[in-house]
Amino acid sequence: MWSNGADLASWVDNWACHQPRTLAIEFNGIEKNYEEFSTRISATASWLNSNNVRAGDRVAWLGPNHPLAIELLLACSRLGAIFLPLNSRLLVSEHHWILQDAEPKLVIAHESFLAHAQEAAAGIPVHPLAEVTQAEPIDSTPRIGKLSDSVLLAYTSGTTGTPKGAVLSQSALAANAVNGAHAHDLTSKDRFLTFLPLFHVGGLNIQTLPALMGGASVLLHELFDPGQWLADVERWRPTWSLFVPATLNAVSNHPDFERTDLSSLTGLMAGSSTIPEATTRPFFDRGISVGQVYGATETAPTAVVMRVDSASGRPGSCGKPATLCDVRIVSDDGTDVNDGESGELWVRGPNILSSYWRNPNATSESITDGWFHTGDVGHQDSEGWIYIDDRKKDLVISGGENIYPAELENVLAESALLLEATVVGAPDSRWGEVPVVVAVAAPGTEQNSQAVLDLFRGKVAPFKYPKQVIWTNELPRNVMGKVLKHEVRGLISSDQTST
Repeated sequence: MWSNGADLASWVDNWACHQPRTLAIEFNGIEKNYEEFSTRISATASWLNSNNVRAGDRVAWLGPNHPLAIELLLACSRLGAIFLPLNSRLLVSEHHWILQDAEPKLVIAHESFLAHAQEAAAGIPVHPLAEVTQAEPIDSTPRIGKLSDSVLLAYTSGTTGTPKGAVLSQSALAANAVNGAHAHDLTSKDRFLTFLPLFHVGGLNIQTLPALMGGASVLLHELFDPGQWLADVERWRPTWSLFVPATLNAVSNHPDFERTDLSSLTGLMAGSSTIPEATTRPFFDRGISVGQVYGATETAPTAVVMRVDSASGRPGSCGKPATLCDVRIVSDDGTDVNDGESGELWVRGPNILSSYWRNPNATSESITDGWFHTGDVGHQDSEGWIYIDDRKKDLVISGGENIYPAELENVLAESALLLEATVVGAPDSRWGEVPVVVAVAAPGTEQNSQAVLDLFRGKVAPFKYPKQVIWTNELPRNVMGKVLKHEVRGLISSDQTST
């Protein structure tokens, strides 16, 4: 469907030609119009080329939100290289594993992460942000990237506790931009306020990249601050912004929420997990409709969309398939279920991943005849509206971050304090969900919850830390010895959960 012609950066170049003085991106009070933004992408591509980045090479970025992250992605598209955004919340050891797996040509780090990056990179050249931002374009820089090239390597936690790198092509991101344009009725007059992290496909691809490919304007926040978001809605007058449940709650609970002028907003979008009606109600009460985007890292991510013009009438639904996507709901044997029956969601479209990085087994297990298996369970009504009934059985989504219990269970398995243990998600009023340990103490060992929680310090990133230990005499298992997670969840009630 997509030609092998112009790279992703050419979309920005086109807007630089047609509307050079229109604001492309504002960050920390500094504005770049489309002509300046296009020049910055060219300069970044020249800098990468001068550092021997060639087609297929990986370029890693570590830092908070910064325009350079977007410039690096689009500069890589010009060179046929691959951008690798690193989750800035991970530990040095976790970044070291990813860098060993991806083998980037170089790592670029924000000054606040430079020492961290140098420790994690272990022999890979690390360059500070300032070196890149001071670069100048060079006319002789080759431009060989095409839409069929891989351009984004996004690591997502795996069910085994080992991250997997989803490889997305330039054409996948272009298709995702089309899906995003339809989801928002996007025009070059729109203004998007971005605060979710750009190292996630949600923060990068649901609104930000489609906006810049569509000639709209972006205000980029370095980090999320609910008070700053409210102040900038009133000052900058955005038409759109993207949330997860925890950030919706933070804004609606802020003392300035009721008195802030929100009238510029066409609507808000939310994603990353199921969206409780209670988190969106304060916005609907103020006349701001909240739509939804359902997807995964592997779908770039926009696969199912609830547009804001339909959101109020379909509570609980995540919408209908995005413009360029097909969705099937299938039984365990891969056959389609009837309307109203639950099954696994499969997604097909030009926006899905090409493969998992150097992991053909995971690729073949996840894609069947072009259909990506989401692992999520849902159903569809007679009018085609899709509802998510349950997520991947093990996945915990806390404040928009994916946490896989297997990684935490690996830590628990090394402890002599426990006979057996598992990790499940429990409801949390602030984060939506938090990981909780359910454990059986080892014979002759006391039930020491704090000692168990201390096992994770220095082993995994702090946002993954379980918040509570619930003790039991034995874990429920099936006849094959597999822990029955749905029964484990039944041991946890919301009033037991730390908030």
